Amino acid sequence: MRRPLTRDRIIEALQSLPADSTVDDAIERLVFLAKIEQGLAELESGEGVSHAEAKRSFGL
Repeated sequence: MRRPLTRDRIIEALQSLPADSTVDDAIERLVFLAKIEQGLAELESGEGVSHAEAKRSFGL
């Protein structure tokens, strides 16, 4: 099971940004990480779609 985006992981993500990062950069990074966590949680609960199904939905 994936661990949630905790305070320590948030701090780690922010510290990994370049020194000249903006607040918008930080927000974008945190939203990105949160979306990844959400997607992984959906997959673990069986809510995901197969690769073949995703390809079909894009007409591939």
